[in-house]
Amino acid sequence: MTLDEFAVTFKGDVSPERTVALAGLAEDAGFDYGWFYDSHVLWKDPYPQMAQLLENTDRIKTGTLVTNPKVRDVSVTASAFAGLNQLSGGRAELGIGRGDSSLRMLGEQPVPWHEFETQVDYIRDLHRGEPIEHPNTGNEIELTWTDTELVTWVAAYGPRMLELAGKTADGVILQISDPYLVGWFVDQIREGARKHGRDPEEIRIMSCAPVWVGEDVDEARDRLRWFLAMVGNHVADLVDTHHKGDQLPEELTTYIEGRKGEGAEGGYDYSEHAEQDADHLDWIPDQMIDRFCVLGTPEDHIEKLEELEARGVDQFNIYLMSGEEARHVETYGREVLPAFTDGKEYADAGIES
Repeated sequence: MTLDEFAVTFKGDVSPERTVALAGLAEDAGFDYGWFYDSHVLWKDPYPQMAQLLENTDRIKTGTLVTNPKVRDVSVTASAFAGLNQLSGGRAELGIGRGDSSLRMLGEQPVPWHEFETQVDYIRDLHRGEPIEHPNTGNEIELTWTDTELVTWVAAYGPRMLELAGKTADGVILQISDPYLVGWFVDQIREGARKHGRDPEEIRIMSCAPVWVGEDVDEARDRLRWFLAMVGNHVADLVDTHHKGDQLPEELTTYIEGRKGEGAEGGYDYSEHAEQDADHLDWIPDQMIDRFCVLGTPEDHIEKLEELEARGVDQFNIYLMSGEEARHVETYGREVLPAFTDGKEYADAGIES
């Protein structure tokens, strides 16, 4: 596997004008994707933003990172993506998981893993124009105006979802950039693929994390600390689910011991989800920020990305929400991407950080 794709992800609290500007800058810098969080209560709905990005770019792809099969009916998601793909000539890809903040804000729980596969199959079948029996009503429905495949990325952490991703996904989304743990995840995905008769090499692997380019380590950690709280909340949910974590690597679970409160949401305020100045960040160990994120000089970034590439990562996705976004897109375009992409054309779009 080769790290040959780069992406950015928008949280959904950015103005339409700045979203377009940053997307254009990312395209000029050589990035391949502009993904959007899907949490419709906390931030703007991603679908108008994806359409806006597609209308204002020529090459980069877009998608949800991630949606879930519970907030929107499967027919709504299939129809929306089919429309985006007709609009753009196939530049919209589905990123989907069991559900997190978009459901928690409604007082709902994530979709059970054993129901997830069927829901995703419904979306994909509808997108290719095949009829399905609606899971709630039993009515047969069909999108007669679309007939294309929908590229589908599945977000996973736990053993069951990792196996399921290996069984069914075109790509797998890993919200972490620790090389050891990415390697553990990839091993689980590949084993799941082999178990279900698939070639593991068919499955693309995405590593997602915020980045900070600069020599001031303390500043970098302050800018990136929010990500560890978000990941910690997912890990706590896994620990609760998987026999107190005995199916998970110790390197993934030990750092959450300092969290406040019990259960998956202990001490985590979803109204401050992915916020740099949230009140639930004081327990985060500095060394885990260094492991789970990417920080330091451009050379440090290249070194870590090479480690991720060696572990099987094909796409590195920057969570573009830690400040100085334009500077980081430009710096990556000039000093990091060429080490992996043979120097894709870069044009300075002149956006102020």
